[in-house]
Amino acid sequence: MNFKYLYLLISSFFLNAINAQSTASTQVTKFTIASVELDTSKTIWVYLPKDYENSTKSYSVIYMHDAQNLFDAETSYVGEWEVDEYLDTLSDNESIIIGIEHGNEKRIDELTPYKHIKYGGGKGDTYLTFIINTLKPHVDKTYRTKTNAEHTTIFGASLGGLLSFYAVIKFPETFGKAGVFSPSFWINPEIFNLVKATSIPETSKFYFLAGTDEGETMIPKLDEMLKLLKSKGVLQTQFESQNIEGGQHNEKLWATHFGQAYQWLNK
Repeated sequence: MNFKYLYLLISSFFLNAINAQSTASTQVTKFTIASVELDTSKTIWVYLPKDYENSTKSYSVIYMHDAQNLFDAETSYVGEWEVDEYLDTLSDNESIIIGIEHGNEKRIDELTPYKHIKYGGGKGDTYLTFIINTLKPHVDKTYRTKTNAEHTTIFGASLGGLLSFYAVIKFPETFGKAGVFSPSFWINPEIFNLVKATSIPETSKFYFLAGTDEGETMIPKLDEMLKLLKSKGVLQTQFESQNIEGGQHNEKLWATHFGQAYQWLNK
């Protein structure tokens, strides 16, 4: 992993698009919540299904990182995931999306479970504790949600992909499923030892995606993790993995394939 790639990895989440206009759906709202765990306030984006107001049913919840890049071209760097545009097309959307804004210069701290000797970080457990102890209880109280792990997904890309995978391994009683796009396993190789030492429930599910043009370590590290999961007895039905020919480390890749991951994780 060279410095240029790391710079793009980090800076692409910090900068706002220039001269962009808001593209967020009317189904998207925001609120701010204090985090004692992180000693800050977090802006949270919420996507509610189009039939939410006219129904009494409860919904699964997907927690997603880097909310600035999920719904709105105005707040993203080089394009958005178009999560809301995709979900707006569905007549049977069964999920509430909770997007958590990244902490700008603290992003690498929040989204890495282990400290890197050169790049720092390592406060992923604190960030996940915020979700588990503060954000999720608020969401479950405020909205009609299905609260158990079977109906709670955590989803992200890059460092967010790394932490989403970690969350299901470390906290399976809270997070039953993970969307793992372009996971930065290279920055925290300790995660392989965690998987080796952990019993993974048959209820855990993972959707992996990576592009062939995301750097020389992306596909080999993902293949190594898949091999390890299989050796741990994780069933083929518990995971899906897609290698996208020519796919690059950017929102275009993740936006293009979000719908497929969403459908698989919710079937």
